[in-house]
Amino acid sequence: MRLRLTFLPFYLVVFISLTSFAYKSVAASSVVTDSSTSNSSFSMPLWFEDFKKTATPRQMYQFLQAMPKGADLHHHLSGSGFSEWWYELGADPTKNGGYTYYTQVSNSNSSCHSDKLSALRFHTISKTTWATLPQCIQQNYIELGLLNENQKRGFMDSIRLHTPSEGREEFFSTHWQRLNELTANPTLVSKILLLNMQAYQAENLQYLETQVNVRYAKKPDGSPYTPDEALAIYTHVLGSEEAIATGVTVRFQYALVRFLPDAEAQLEWIYDFVDSHREIYVGINLVGREDDMSGQPKRFASTLRKLRAKYPKILLAFHAGESETADSNVRDTLLLGAERIGHGLNTIFDPDTLLLMRNSHYLIEINLISNLLLEYVPSYDTHPFPEYLRTGIPTALSTDDRGMFDSTLTDEFYVAVTEFNLSWEEVLTLGTNSLQYSFLQPDIKTQQLALYHQQVAEFETQVASDTVPTQTPAFRAFICKFEHELCSGDKD
Repeated sequence: MRLRLTFLPFYLVVFISLTSFAYKSVAASSVVTDSSTSNSSFSMPLWFEDFKKTATPRQMYQFLQAMPKGADLHHHLSGSGFSEWWYELGADPTKNGGYTYYTQVSNSNSSCHSDKLSALRFHTISKTTWATLPQCIQQNYIELGLLNENQKRGFMDSIRLHTPSEGREEFFSTHWQRLNELTANPTLVSKILLLNMQAYQAENLQYLETQVNVRYAKKPDGSPYTPDEALAIYTHVLGSEEAIATGVTVRFQYALVRFLPDAEAQLEWIYDFVDSHREIYVGINLVGREDDMSGQPKRFASTLRKLRAKYPKILLAFHAGESETADSNVRDTLLLGAERIGHGLNTIFDPDTLLLMRNSHYLIEINLISNLLLEYVPSYDTHPFPEYLRTGIPTALSTDDRGMFDSTLTDEFYVAVTEFNLSWEEVLTLGTNSLQYSFLQPDIKTQQLALYHQQVAEFETQVASDTVPTQTPAFRAFICKFEHELCSGDKD
């Protein structure tokens, strides 16, 4: 096992310029001998095996960044904004639709607070909410755009896992609670979506299936948007020249937090809304911690049966098996009608369900970085991903909450290749699965699969002739901690 988690300062985002993959010096001469030689005998699988043996970490990373990747299917939009994006947009009313936000920087008057959440440092609220607070609480807040450098750094730290001591509890109990009303601003969050699309363009991704909720969006004055008004803001961004230029196709899932007291009623509303907006919404996702017993899958069985009697089929991609202990949640979730399982870690403890999922139309969305940072696996030695992949259970790599983990989809592939020695065929299987098991409309899915195979063929041709376009990787904090050499000052 190669896991190296030497924690560096959170801000170590290193830009390394590489001029070449150095294919001919890295690959075996028996595979690629000269750029002028005919490529008729070139074997990408054999080349990749040689490349893995001799490539430096930087050469491997740049290769994986340039490689076509298909889709990211497990993507919480509100968890996928990098900290600097949230700050830049939240602090500037000219960029966020005219909203002003305040964030809590001290707790000097703790006696004023009525609950734990209101006392949370960097709990962020709109100006309209701030104006309703008692003065003793107001003075604990500062306008987001007026934070000093230390406070700004603290705010950005507070919405990402950046130290070894942080983990599952920090993530689930404070991150979204700190973002708070920022996530109710559809103008701001739609720009987070655009920034994700631009970042994915640099990673050579072609399809993003992300979770977007619009029911409780608010205007700058605190009044509610209708769901259709909020959705129109997102679709306007998707139709913009900037979004189209990325080449990334986007569809939405509607997410339901599984343990809410009114979750069944919310599910009924979501079904109706998704049914009315099938051109952009392609599925529903059940999210949230599974160790909260009020959100177990069986709770929703009768509601889903009632809804299926009323509406044409709506595809379901539910979180299940995000646990280090055995339970029946994955099997129970499949019985609910889910086509895809988010995480599926503890499926490894359920032989009957493993057998059911082999060579099936069910896919497990694998989130390697999330599972490690949230402490569902102590190390990659114990992760079941290679067992699933190599016993015929359909899998695809995804990023989960990439902003809060300070990671990328390239990072996920880097972990998978270096920890589990993936073959080129296995890499392509992951990419193909990510599109084949997407919830895209069938005709568009066919187009996307054809595009992916075309891009892979072109990439392999570029590899064979040593003409892969070079890019400048932007290393986020996770990969700098995982593979320290990537972010060192030494160049190849």
